[in-house]
This record gives sequence, C-alpha cells and structure tokens, in this order.
Amino acid sequence: MSFKIGNVKLENNVCLAPMAGICDSAFRRIVKEMGVGLIFAEMVSDKALCFDSKKTLDMLYLTDEERPIAQQIFGSDPDSMAKAAKIIYEKMKPEIIDINMGCPVPKVAVKSGAGSGLLKDPDKIEKIVKAVVDAVPIPVTVKIRSGWDEKSINAVEVAKIIEKAGASAITVHPRTRKQGYEGHSDWNIIKEVKENVSIPVIGNGDIRSADDAIKMLKETKCDAIMIGRGALGNPFLFKEILYYLKTGEKLGEISKEEKIKYALKHFNYLLEFKNEKVAILEMRTHASWYLKGLKGSVEVKKKIFKVTTKEELIKTLDDFSKV
Repeated sequence: MSFKIGNVKLENNVCLAPMAGICDSAFRRIVKEMGVGLIFAEMVSDKALCFDSKKTLDMLYLTDEERPIAQQIFGSDPDSMAKAAKIIYEKMKPEIIDINMGCPVPKVAVKSGAGSGLLKDPDKIEKIVKAVVDAVPIPVTVKIRSGWDEKSINAVEVAKIIEKAGASAITVHPRTRKQGYEGHSDWNIIKEVKENVSIPVIGNGDIRSADDAIKMLKETKCDAIMIGRGALGNPFLFKEILYYLKTGEKLGEISKEEKIKYALKHFNYLLEFKNEKVAILEMRTHASWYLKGLKGSVEVKKKIFKVTTKEELIKTLDDFSKV
C-alpha cells in the first residue's frame, strides 16, 4: 500500500480530493486522523496569490498534522502559475504542488480558460506544467478530466504531455467537463491513462465504499485512489478502505456516538482558525452531513441550522448523542 510521488514517500495509496469550499484545515485534520496517505488541499487562484490576496493567502493555513500535503493551484498563464507556485512553496512548504486541470465551474473553465478549460489547449498544458516544475524544488502533479465533452475525450493525449513536461503523477477524474459531477465516471479512461504513462496514476470518481475502492484498483490498475464527495460527512470511509486493504475484512458500522464525536472535533478545529460566526455557519452544513441517515437527525438538523453560538451547537450535538 505504500506509494511514492517523486521523492515523497507516502504511507498508503489513499488520497483526499481537493474539494473547493470543503478541504480546509479542519476537514483535512479529521481525514488525516482516519489514516489517509496524502491530502490535496482545495485549489487557490494563481492570480490572487500574485496580487497578494489576504483571503487566498489565508487558505494556505495548515497544521503539521496534515502533512504530507499537496496544495492545488489553478490558472491559465504559465508565468503567473510559476510565480504562484513559488509563493505557495515559500509560505507553506507543501510536499507537492498540484495543478488543477479538471474544475468544470464556468467562471474557472470558461471565463478564465483554467481548470478543465485547459483540456482544449494541449500546447498550453505543456507550457504550464513545465513552468511550474521548473519553479519549485518539489514534485508537481496534475489533475485532469477525461476531456471537454464526449466528442473530445483526450485524457491519454493530455496525460502523455503532462508526463513529458515533468510532472510526477497524474490524477484522472473520468468525467468530461460537460458532465460536471453528473452521470457515471468511466473508469476505463483511468485504465487507458495508466497503460500509456510511466508516472503514477491516481484514480478519482464514484468511490463511496471500500468495495468501490478495491474495484477501481483492480479494474484500472491505478497506483492510488482519490476520494472526494464520498467523504462528505463520512471521513470514516478512509478508515474503512484502509482497514479492508490491510486485512481483507470489512470494518464494523460506525456508531452514532462516533459520528457525533468527530462532528464536535471538526467544529473545535474550525474554531482554531475561524471566528465563531463563520465556524458555526460552516459547521451547520458539515453537521448535517455527519448526521445524515441517523434516526431522529431531521429534527436535530433543524435545530442546528438555528443555533447562533458555539455553546448552543455543542449542546445540541451532545444532547443528540445521548438520545
């Protein structure tokens, strides 16, 4: 299960995806406690870093517990991407820099030509990857999609370009930009990329159980797996997968008490670097994910969305754990 990207040795081949608006330090710390091998931090804008945006610089906050970590960056200009990569390296010293070439959001992919918009311009992809690789003394990885739409599936072509430009690994989310997060991901594309490059390939898409994780590893022969939306409110998925990989056995069901315990821990981590009001607003959403499916959770979630102080939120969760 050990895994290596460039000169970075990882304890296992299970990774957290860089979900925008989700993968802040608090969420990452929870996931790390589940044993994940590598964390990808949510993407930051190259231009915002170059313009010294405080909001964006604040997004680089991390604790040592989260390492090893890959900081993701997005942009469409080789020079500003290289400059931003240097800023990231100097500010947070991540083990890896990851380039986003998969984000489907219109303001990223269409308006600025970054994210998955780059899949339409292979020449620019090569220039960006090479510029970032030359700019920092750490491994550079790239996350891509299968293509812009079903008529332009070019993941294999793009992967070869990325490898030639000096990247140390590639993550493949086998949906097109047009699909967004809808429909099913085509794992065959991960398999095809793996067969056509020599650097490690990380598979991403539709992993929601330990069985899914094993299935992807077997079917695609990818070197590692990455989990995103399947971990929302369920960071225990990483623990389940790692246990299954190590023992070949299934981990027992996660108890209600355990879920609430980690929801409270998540909230306390948020309070370490965000003010109370912001932490509460963010935790309302996370708490609803943690409690999903639990008996009586509908009424509790209604209460949570009305709380205005940390004491109220903690008491609401505590009370529910004793019911």
